[in-house]
Amino acid sequence: MICEKWSVVVVPFPFVERRGAKHRPALVLSNEPFNRAGHSVLSMVTTKAHHPWPGDVPIVDLGSAGLKVACIVRLKVFTLDNRLILRRVGELSKDDRSGVAAAVSRYLH
Repeated sequence: MICEKWSVVVVPFPFVERRGAKHRPALVLSNEPFNRAGHSVLSMVTTKAHHPWPGDVPIVDLGSAGLKVACIVRLKVFTLDNRLILRRVGELSKDDRSGVAAAVSRYLH
């Protein structure tokens, strides 16, 4: 599946402590021309219950993102084969995009 930048997708995340994977949301950070090459750069989306990391950005507009519970974008960035993207559930609102773009610029440039 080829997605556009700022899409919220569901992907399998492997467990560290046991075998298998769990389906979790992730945010597409790479643009569509890059993604057409077969891989996408993604960032983890997780609940706020975890210990904070530098660059965590709360998602304010959960409805647009296709999320049902309070979540943050965590700058735990990875590249994934597009064949492993299970589905697209939404996209970040313009305000949420601005927050993530600022965090990426501050912490990853």
